[in-house]
Amino acid sequence: YCVLHPYYILHKKEKPGLPGRLLIVQLKKGLMKIIQYTDIMPVLFDSGLAKGIAGRVVIGKNDGANNFCMRIFEVSPAGNSPRHSHDWEHEIFIHSGAGEVYNNGNWTPVSAGSVVFIPGGEEHQIRNAGKEFLVFACLVPSKAPEL
Repeated sequence: YCVLHPYYILHKKEKPGLPGRLLIVQLKKGLMKIIQYTDIMPVLFDSGLAKGIAGRVVIGKNDGANNFCMRIFEVSPAGNSPRHSHDWEHEIFIHSGAGEVYNNGNWTPVSAGSVVFIPGGEEHQIRNAGKEFLVFACLVPSKAPEL
């Protein structure tokens, strides 16, 4: 349906199969995406060096995001990402739970509200140190793989 706004004409559309949950607002010059992150089907990582992780690309190239990709990760209790490094940076916001981030041989505690910047080339790992899911948003530049 259409809604008249003082500055824009807004078109609200629901995505089939997700009634009332996915809302795309079309402005005069592009699309705005407003969703619950749980509406995106997760990719599960639970083998090799990654354990108990669900990852979702919530904003990426398919949305017209040409500079960054936003992913949401849920790490189960006792779960962890692999210890790794790569050329691109990460910007991370811890949404909920308790965890630890590996850097230079040390583990640093993180919890809801923590912000982490990982420069390119630094070895890092994230692990859940609590009894609840560790949920965090992670931004990477568009040159990086989305997941």
